[in-house]
Amino acid sequence: MSETLRRIVIVGASAAGLAAAETLRREGYEHRISLVGAETLPPYDRPPLSKQILAGDWEADRLALRSEEHLADLDLDLRLGTTATGLDLAAREVTIQDGSRLEYDALVIATGVRPRRLPGEGAHVLRTLEDAIALRERIDPDTRLVVVGAGFLGAEAAAVARGLGAEVTVLEPAAVPLAHAVGAEVGAVLAQAHAENGVDLRTGVSVEAVVSGGVQLEGGELIAADEVLVAIGSLPNTEWLDDSGLAIDNGVVCDEYCVAAPGVYAAGDVARWHNPLFDASMRIEHRTNAAEQGMAVARNLLNPDAPKPFAPVPYFWSDQYAMKIQAYGYLRGHEEISIVEGDLAERRFLAAYRTGDRVSGALSVGMPPKAIRRWRQAVAGRAAWNSVAS
Repeated sequence: MSETLRRIVIVGASAAGLAAAETLRREGYEHRISLVGAETLPPYDRPPLSKQILAGDWEADRLALRSEEHLADLDLDLRLGTTATGLDLAAREVTIQDGSRLEYDALVIATGVRPRRLPGEGAHVLRTLEDAIALRERIDPDTRLVVVGAGFLGAEAAAVARGLGAEVTVLEPAAVPLAHAVGAEVGAVLAQAHAENGVDLRTGVSVEAVVSGGVQLEGGELIAADEVLVAIGSLPNTEWLDDSGLAIDNGVVCDEYCVAAPGVYAAGDVARWHNPLFDASMRIEHRTNAAEQGMAVARNLLNPDAPKPFAPVPYFWSDQYAMKIQAYGYLRGHEEISIVEGDLAERRFLAAYRTGDRVSGALSVGMPPKAIRRWRQAVAGRAAWNSVAS
């Protein structure tokens, strides 16, 4: 371990940032680690926000990724409620909101994403604990909720709101929700589940703005609502890097080792890196990837002469009504889907995905975890499509 590596700054008290800090300590790094976080709360888990927190099944304290004692044992220079405002690569300094500067020998960027918004005021988004609590307090059986966006976040929130008795309308510009991510066949099955549970799902419509009393569609139609949730995707938090000289392209651009510049790494939702397993540049907004990438960055940071490519099989899950959805791989851009187990109509199936002549992913609905595990190995091993799918 280089003796010149005495000051490490991690910007982003996120799952990725925390994983990097923990791995540094676990690997024997004993010098200063500054962890800068924009929120005032210590690192916490975000997937439950649209599930257990929104439903009221969990108290907020269950979200904490680590206990106060564990964080204290990491001996971090923990700076919560602090925003990074600039980066000077030549001086190796991060500027924070009070104008002071943090010098570093190595920097990890883990600033995550923020929700995209629509013109107008009064809509909810769902990214922070505060967001989830604010929306939960407004949902009851008399609430008319409009959800703009039928991606996984919007779909999960819609399912929870229906469970709470709210009248829910979901507006989605695509003809089939999630078709770009999981394919039209699977997207149609998920859409049908929402319809059967009383959601008014309207596809092929575009929202122009949030207005008093609801949302306005392109063309002028008003969709009435008491509350509006905008779930139309996210933007990487990279504005503070605009004048830094780093390559920014829908995220911090990195190589296969997650290196953005000499001594600078990125991890989690904000990182766009080259995944050699798929020979593709990707930015993954999944909880598992954030933690794995934070660990990989820490190890490469400590071993710059022998770095290892970060080549994971991405994983995500979603809970909607009684459906447990799990997926491995990189499904975007797939060229073929094959239902290899179960039945779409029963909403109990496993779908395999082909890109080129390889298995690029698999997704299961209503299946036991072991059913999809062998497909993870097929993706990791770059299995030939004709050897595993018929």
